[in-house]
Amino acid sequence: MRGWLERGDLRELVVEGLGWDYFHGGRNIAVGGQVYFLEGLAEKRGLVVYRCVAQSEDGFPDHPARQKIEREVARLVREHLIVYVSHDEKTQVWQWVRREWGRPERTRTHVYHRGRTSELLMQKLERLHFTLDEEEKGLSIVDVAGRVGLAFDVEKVTKQFYERFKKEHHDFLGFIEGISEAAGREWYASVMLNRLMFIYFIQKKNFLAGDGNYLRTNLVQSQRAGADRFYSDFLRSLFFEGFVKPPGERSAQAKRQLGAVPYLNGGIFQRHPIEKEHGENIQIPDKAFERLFSFFEQYQWHLEDRPLRRANEINPDVLGYIFEKYINQKQMGAYYTKEDITGYIGRNTIIPFLLGQAQKSCAIAFEPSGGVWRLLREEPDRYMYQAVRHGITYDIHQRKELAGKRELPEKIAVGVKDVGRRENWNDPAFSEYELPTETWREHVARRRRYEEIYAKLAAGKIRSVQDLVTYNLDIEKLAQDVIRHSEGPELVRAFWKALGEVSVLDPTCGSGAFLFAALNLLEPLYTACLEAMRGLVEDVERAQSPPPPPPAKLEDFREVLRQMETHASERYFILKSIIIRNLYGVDLMEEAVEICKLRLFLKLVAQVERKEDIEPLPDIDFNVRSGNTLVGFASLGEVKEALGSDLIKQQNLPQIEERAKAADVAFGKFRQMQTELDMDANQFLQAKADLEERLEALRQELDGYLAKDYGVKLEDKQAYQRWQQSHRPFHWFVEFYGIMRQGGFDVIIGNPPYVEYSKVKKQGYTIKHYQTEPCGNLYAF
Repeated sequence: MRGWLERGDLRELVVEGLGWDYFHGGRNIAVGGQVYFLEGLAEKRGLVVYRCVAQSEDGFPDHPARQKIEREVARLVREHLIVYVSHDEKTQVWQWVRREWGRPERTRTHVYHRGRTSELLMQKLERLHFTLDEEEKGLSIVDVAGRVGLAFDVEKVTKQFYERFKKEHHDFLGFIEGISEAAGREWYASVMLNRLMFIYFIQKKNFLAGDGNYLRTNLVQSQRAGADRFYSDFLRSLFFEGFVKPPGERSAQAKRQLGAVPYLNGGIFQRHPIEKEHGENIQIPDKAFERLFSFFEQYQWHLEDRPLRRANEINPDVLGYIFEKYINQKQMGAYYTKEDITGYIGRNTIIPFLLGQAQKSCAIAFEPSGGVWRLLREEPDRYMYQAVRHGITYDIHQRKELAGKRELPEKIAVGVKDVGRRENWNDPAFSEYELPTETWREHVARRRRYEEIYAKLAAGKIRSVQDLVTYNLDIEKLAQDVIRHSEGPELVRAFWKALGEVSVLDPTCGSGAFLFAALNLLEPLYTACLEAMRGLVEDVERAQSPPPPPPAKLEDFREVLRQMETHASERYFILKSIIIRNLYGVDLMEEAVEICKLRLFLKLVAQVERKEDIEPLPDIDFNVRSGNTLVGFASLGEVKEALGSDLIKQQNLPQIEERAKAADVAFGKFRQMQTELDMDANQFLQAKADLEERLEALRQELDGYLAKDYGVKLEDKQAYQRWQQSHRPFHWFVEFYGIMRQGGFDVIIGNPPYVEYSKVKKQGYTIKHYQTEPCGNLYAF
């Protein structure tokens, strides 16, 4: 099967290799003055696989064109898979669109280059294999479409791994020696399991000395040299030298011992505060790792976002779900927020802000006759969710000849006009009309709402960002379409600027559910901007050819595209940009913060196919931080208020602000260094240490001022330390000085803890100066 793929024999691959049926026929699709021929290769129960081969070097459809082709094909064959092939047949783009009830369509693509590893694509295609037994038992298009969805999208795993993970975590911490405090041992057990699971993902990609069982191999070798030396001799060397130093800076012994391992950076393998405190006292016997590896080896670890074919498969999204459950059972008052809720909240906060920022920079596009609102007028149904339209409009994908509005049954239609003839209105609506449990009365009310919104859209009466939210329109789809259909660079430039600058905060981030929702929302917008940039630049270059070479028109777009090309993939560039530029989180629980960062790192590494393409991971220790969201100074004014009439200490205020400003400059330098592929590791570590030292000095000083407000005397060191540990102050004014100075975060999303204040007050945790204190619950504060 791999040979067919590498030779480009796609029909044989799908029919002979995967067990699909032959399909002959094709369709011409006209897009932007160019006609693309889609050749039918195979089908299975009505789901068709098409191939589109570029007829010339410049005839390969770009992302906007592929989106338009997709929409046209979907009108004819709803369920399908399209493979775009370059003119020289060296590049393939496999494209599938996820369609879910009431949610925006999401395009999933896999790019394959001949000559590079095909492992990722092969793993996905294996999911599409159908056996004779399956045929005999009966297959429907629902079965086939579901299989394609599993191949090109992600599903959740069962509770099996989670339940076992809890037990192994508990058993592992029992082996840890040298940490006296139970909380410290539990925290360090999580640190170790996080690191080891990260390694399991990348070793299964043969990123570690080409050994898919790297950890087990070295455990056995360590035991041959002596008992219980794996942690102290091997893992410490791997963590603190192999992963945090470039190969040229590692000792000769480390090179021999570790083999070819990549420089990862990222913070996850730098010395943890527990390791700094306890140092060589920490010991973990080999038996702990033997048990843990035996557990891990019962599962297949897939780094990429591949679908799960069996119950023993693990991918990063599964771990996200497991971590959320694990954390939220431990953290009183925290709740696991499912993707539909995080997506809804993120969508209706982030995208309105971005549209508003784009409007400020490119007002002409948002004028009543501008391109943004023209999309709404031209195709109102496209921007109303399927749940709103269900039973009212025909499904044009299945019955094109009946496209349009579905009329009510006569007995119900009569009741609409005549109140006295509504005896059937409380009956369940017919299945082709109803949403689950919907009566005719409810269906008619929804229909009236649909007609009202449709009329407003068609008449051009909805033309503000606020209206998009008020009328519950598909704002995510609209934002993507606005960028894709932009006719000039101004609107694309405005969106790109807004994307680069937007700051999204979850002040109770846990293990990152809302931050991942933000990531998933921002990624397609970044992608749409890059595709639009590429298309506009290509248009300019075609207009300027043949020589002389094109002038520096759209140079800002060219520079962005050049930066993108220096990374392993476009998606890696996008995700890294979002993680560094846009996402911020705070949580009271250090363990949750570490898990959040781990998940973000795995998301990045999942984009890399070859170990040679692994880049140093971004260090986001200053984006996602631990502390008490509710206790601390948010502004210099609050510091001044806390000092009261102490004129001597008030004289320090200008100096405090200058130091905070200097720390923010250091943070800017620290973040800029991470965008440079030739970053000097020693300079980077020094920059991080300098930044941390500046922040820690400010934290200690501000903690002292705040403690006085809480009636704690600094002279009583034990009482002061107890107060710091119980309250965990987080000074927004210092930690995010640059953002706070500009007015605060642009978008705040999240799900706060739902805990009665009286419960935490008994444990010594108090708040001050909150107007919402009479509410008596932490979520209000």
